[in-house]
Amino acid sequence: MALVTEFRTQDLPVAERFASWYELTAGAFTPSLIRSDHEADFRANARMLDLGEVQVSSLAYSSLESRRPASMIRASDPECLQLLVTLRGSHRILQGGRDTTSGPGEVVLYDTSRPWHGWAAAGPDTVEGVMVQFPRVLLPLPANKIRQLTGLRLSGQEPMGALLSGYLVQLTAGATTYTVADGARLATVTLDLVTAFLAHHLEVSNPLPERTHRNAQLLEIRAFIQRHLGDPELSPSVIAAAHSISLRSLHRLFGDQGMTVSGWIRTRRLELCRRDLADPLLNARPVRAIAARWGFTDPAHFSRAFRAAYGRSPQEYRRARP
Repeated sequence: MALVTEFRTQDLPVAERFASWYELTAGAFTPSLIRSDHEADFRANARMLDLGEVQVSSLAYSSLESRRPASMIRASDPECLQLLVTLRGSHRILQGGRDTTSGPGEVVLYDTSRPWHGWAAAGPDTVEGVMVQFPRVLLPLPANKIRQLTGLRLSGQEPMGALLSGYLVQLTAGATTYTVADGARLATVTLDLVTAFLAHHLEVSNPLPERTHRNAQLLEIRAFIQRHLGDPELSPSVIAAAHSISLRSLHRLFGDQGMTVSGWIRTRRLELCRRDLADPLLNARPVRAIAARWGFTDPAHFSRAFRAAYGRSPQEYRRARP
């Protein structure tokens, strides 16, 4: 299965270039209305890397204007987020009452479920950027926090932003070399970096100190849990003690996000087990060993939990893998 789709208008007759770009973007990203002063000789290149539910695309195109009105959202809404790193030229977007222009090294987050009006200004050449698109439900941040960042200009040059933008540029540059198994791993890494980048900006920009503290504390605790998922002794009491807070405070932190501590641990463990079961390099590793690696010491309990989460047993899931 090919992970990469390449598109170049120079491979097409001049008269077909703009229409082909219009069709490509409507199918690969989200439908929007596009116009350009360069429609008679439109220039664009795209390298789209399909990592399953995560898509990373390197894009270059002539100046254009795009709109995604409410009528289009009602007709088709994939409920995705798009994070765009501008590399050359500028992008301006109106969304959610904000009017933001981003230049080279800056980042903007869009929400496909909210109307937008945007402009890409390339000057005499093309505007360039890297875009990540993924379902909103995959971002482990509360909806109200995501709205705080939508349509804001975020720095891609300070250390956290440079880490993300540098990774995305390198990721798309090597896109043709990845295998299907690489795709699943890279999707996880990409989402983790996007989450870390957005969470960082929430911490430094939140005007409410108490909320900032609680958000930072929750992120710290989640990172601790991630590092210790393979420990079968990991429990709410262990986590609370490691962070010098009461068990009640720990449960309140997770409860504010609509989840339980144990439920979040179980979900993350199951996700990692599913990832390993889908990895052909781990074919020789028994299911029970994969379960134990991520803290499931009872094979029967693991099998029941996996079936409840994904609708099939671990063995069935592994056999059905493409």
